[in-house]
Amino acid sequence: MTQINEIDVQSLKHKLDSNEDFILLDVRENQELEICKIEQALHIPMSVIPTRLNEINFDKPIVVMCKSGGRSAQVCQYFADQGYSNLYNLRGGITSWALEIDPQMNTY
Repeated sequence: MTQINEIDVQSLKHKLDSNEDFILLDVRENQELEICKIEQALHIPMSVIPTRLNEINFDKPIVVMCKSGGRSAQVCQYFADQGYSNLYNLRGGITSWALEIDPQMNTY
C-alpha cells in the first residue's frame, strides 16, 4: 500500500488563494454538495470515479476531499494503485474546512 500524502485545510486555502495550478477533487455524493461545497472543486462522486478518470487531469497535483478524509483517502489509494502520483488527501475533509476556514459554512 502506498503512503498517501496529506494536506491540511490551511495549506489548501493558501493554494486556492494563490491560484496554484492544481485540481481539488470532491468525491462526496450530490446530496452532500447541496449542504456545502468549495466552489473551485471538481465534483465526481467516489462511486463513479473509475468510469470518469478521463475527466481528471493527472498532469496536475490533485487534492482529494470528502466529508472527513476517509473516502478521499480511499480514492487517493485507488489513484496510486492506477500508477498516478502527486496526490494529496485533505485531512479532516470539508468538516475541517468549515471548522477552521469558513465558520459560516453549513455542516452535516
